[in-house]
Amino acid sequence: MVVGDLTESTEVAVLGGGPGGYVAAIRLAQLGKEVTLINDDVLPGGVCLLRGCIPSKALIEAGNLLHRIPAAAAMGVLADNPRVDWPVLQKWKDSVVQRLGRGVEQLLKQHKVKTLAGRGAFVGSHSLEIRTESGPRHLAFEQAVVATGSRPRPLPDLPFDGEKIISSDQALTLPEIPPSLLVVGGGYIGLELGEVYAKLGSRVTVLEALPELLPGTDPALVRPVKKKLESLGVQILLKTQAKKIKPADREVMVEWTSEDGASGQVTANRVLVAIGRVPNSEGLGLGALGVARDAKGFVKVDARQRTSLSHIYAIGDVAGGIQLAHKASREGVVAAHNIAGEADAFDNQVPAVIFTDPEIAYVGLSEAQAKERGIETSSGMFGFPANGRALTLDDTEGFIKVVAEKSSRRILGVQMVGPHVSELISEATLGLEMGAFVADLDLTIHPHPTLSEALHEAAEGVSGMAIHRYHTKKY
Repeated sequence: MVVGDLTESTEVAVLGGGPGGYVAAIRLAQLGKEVTLINDDVLPGGVCLLRGCIPSKALIEAGNLLHRIPAAAAMGVLADNPRVDWPVLQKWKDSVVQRLGRGVEQLLKQHKVKTLAGRGAFVGSHSLEIRTESGPRHLAFEQAVVATGSRPRPLPDLPFDGEKIISSDQALTLPEIPPSLLVVGGGYIGLELGEVYAKLGSRVTVLEALPELLPGTDPALVRPVKKKLESLGVQILLKTQAKKIKPADREVMVEWTSEDGASGQVTANRVLVAIGRVPNSEGLGLGALGVARDAKGFVKVDARQRTSLSHIYAIGDVAGGIQLAHKASREGVVAAHNIAGEADAFDNQVPAVIFTDPEIAYVGLSEAQAKERGIETSSGMFGFPANGRALTLDDTEGFIKVVAEKSSRRILGVQMVGPHVSELISEATLGLEMGAFVADLDLTIHPHPTLSEALHEAAEGVSGMAIHRYHTKKY
């Protein structure tokens, strides 16, 4: 093994092994490039695999299962005294992460991607220093991809302590289910984790500074989620900010104030701060190279993921925009193709998925967004209470809505809230990518009985012709 202050070389260096970085590295290798991936985590996969998407969904699935067991009595399925063995659940969650991480590790080896364990920083326009356990290593490269991701944003003047004031990272590895949990921030991370702990038995309170939960999401999609949270006993305080936090021996006391002048306090065993994420762009030497960043620290890129230095690319959270793993992966592919001399650009429709109960998924424009752009629309909606498969699942909350341009009936967007909509949104995304019209969904036979039939009926509803919904007006 090469150790010490020696210089190695590669065609393309990729900084970061998350869903953007490792995807870029594999695609570059597939395109014939010599690639070195620099990763400072124990496994490839980044925040998404190790401390985000995958472990959180494992806990969410367990919470959903526990919550559904009593309701199954209506089906004649009886299970007395369901409970959670927290250490076993944590072990299972970690096994899922390990299995996927080892799988990515094997894929990198199969594609002959060289990996270096350490943290890299630019020390020249074509050179990196990698700080490893065995000492510094220097790597010369022709082109580079910055895929260093992001990290949780702390409250001002109150850093995470990993014990009582926790980030989403620590929320996934708590030693026990907390009797009470205060969530500061009503975005998707806060609600996903807050809801799962509510299902596992925590008394949960959510503080959100803005007038509604899930800011930026169509309010019609949010309402069923808010209703569910309230049914779980979650206290929701909107237009409310945490003003003072006082950690004590066993609990934390949080003083809050609201826009209408009200004030109060909440006491909880732990406080989960979920107010956003900041890019990991500092300490990389980008400033010395002249790589442009915006006021928030995100690296500026063009549609080909190139930075202000044409041989350096940036992808994923560190490059700004919507912070989603699948967006980072697509950007990794775009960067790889351009590095390999094959023109590509990020101009894709990005579906958003929120794993609350019920799930939310959407892509393209809502009616309100289309109106802001001066587009006249027609829409069709179909509710899951009239869907046979949803009824057999005993999970009928929610609906699917298709928004189309009124004159041409071209699909502009699709919004969903309900059971398993995270699995249904891809068809809508494909339709938008292909420039599909409502008729394309109308003519696509959807198998019965499935949840996907709700999308078909919502598309038919644009013309007032859904079979399983009576329309008083035909278009």
